[in-house]
Amino acid sequence: MLQERILDAKILIIDNKKLHIGLLEDILRKFGYTNVKSTVNAQEAIELYREYQPDLVILDLDMPKIDGFTVIAQLKEISKDERLSLLAVAPGRGQELQALEAGATDFLTKPYEGIEVLVRIHNIIEARLLHKQVRDQNKFLEEKVSERTEELSRTRLDIIQRLARAAEYRDEDTGAHIVRMSRLCMKVGVALGLDTHQCDLLLNASPLHDIGKLGIPDSILLKPAKLTPEEWTIMKTHTTIGTKLLAGSDSELMKMAEMIALSHHEKWDGSGYPQGLKGEQIPLVGRIVSICDVFDALLSRRPYKKAWTLQEAVTEIQRCSGTHFDPKVVEAFLQVVNAERPEIAEQYALEGEKP
Repeated sequence: MLQERILDAKILIIDNKKLHIGLLEDILRKFGYTNVKSTVNAQEAIELYREYQPDLVILDLDMPKIDGFTVIAQLKEISKDERLSLLAVAPGRGQELQALEAGATDFLTKPYEGIEVLVRIHNIIEARLLHKQVRDQNKFLEEKVSERTEELSRTRLDIIQRLARAAEYRDEDTGAHIVRMSRLCMKVGVALGLDTHQCDLLLNASPLHDIGKLGIPDSILLKPAKLTPEEWTIMKTHTTIGTKLLAGSDSELMKMAEMIALSHHEKWDGSGYPQGLKGEQIPLVGRIVSICDVFDALLSRRPYKKAWTLQEAVTEIQRCSGTHFDPKVVEAFLQVVNAERPEIAEQYALEGEKP
């Protein structure tokens, strides 16, 4: 099979003397090579190489007007990342090393014998075909690894989203809260100038902000009435529970999710929990999620409250700027909401909630 591919390889001969071309063509065709083209014009050779894409170039270095070394340089420029397979033909000893340094794969000296020509050509083409085979196999494996990596990434994100929804379902939510909230977080991140990678992480990490609710007893989590001080103390532990659940991962996504779970109830003025962080001590992603989480909660109906209108929710966020929320994040948030008021109103109305 390899021998058939070698004999079927494309060969381009560049020599200003038709007699030399005829001699080489005769040797090659007698041995079984079928795809041989030639030219006596070095200027035409460049375009012919580009069109023919040969597996091997046989080039006479001793040519008028444009010498062989100039042609080699031009062919290397055209081939770029593709490996150049070139057999240089020198008029005599002394140019072999120069030809190899210029980019030739191998060389012949005149006068040459037919058997030497065939052996050198066979070896160069065989090496080229094997190189292409390995390259194509590597490319195939890289594509498979890339596909598998993408599949694993999708699976990981799917698990994260399902896990986040599990926590939300315990709170009698439809699961839509985390979808709305996470998309809003991403848009606010864009408005704040975060790069695409950080915004993508924020989109996929923010749904886990309340994962710690899995550790809160139903009697407290689902209580329709106001919580007692003791119950509220327990409820607040969902931040630290979530942090413990998410801790220890090397994943950027999980590290951000851990940070968000711990900090999304901190307040700009330091009155939040669980650490009482203040101002920029609170991670930026926590400050973003804090606003988006509260905004969505205000617009959503709960067992203990009815849904607020869109304007009421926006007014409340503005009122809490500088106390509960970072003023700069509020500003970015308002840019997003003001630009998307119709879409936000429609989104909640579609779920039977009038903003």
